[in-house]
Amino acid sequence: MSSRIVHFEIMGGSSGELETFYAALFGWKINSNNPMHYGFIEAGEPRAVTGGVGVSHDGSKRVTVYVQVDDLQATLDSAEKLGGKTILPPSDVPGGPRIAMFADPAGNVTGLMQGDWRGAG
Repeated sequence: MSSRIVHFEIMGGSSGELETFYAALFGWKINSNNPMHYGFIEAGEPRAVTGGVGVSHDGSKRVTVYVQVDDLQATLDSAEKLGGKTILPPSDVPGGPRIAMFADPAGNVTGLMQGDWRGAG
């Protein structure tokens, strides 16, 4: 697998705030009609990177890219050997893929994905 970026998130603000902002700014069609109220951004074309906006569960503000990998735990183990830190161990997203997150040595957070967001929203 090429370990390509497959998804991004823009999280923070209050309910609907970022959806309204990015829909108006870029003309994105955003659908948050799901149990998690996660605003899935319509990709617009089959090969486009998917994305989402919404309120973060811990109140933090962040932009995260997700890299598709074959093995979440093996990638987390490699990141830790290189000086990174696991932020989120492998976890199932209801109706979606398995994800994990790590911080690099500078503290930047990157998401990992095993599976696909498409069809989850």
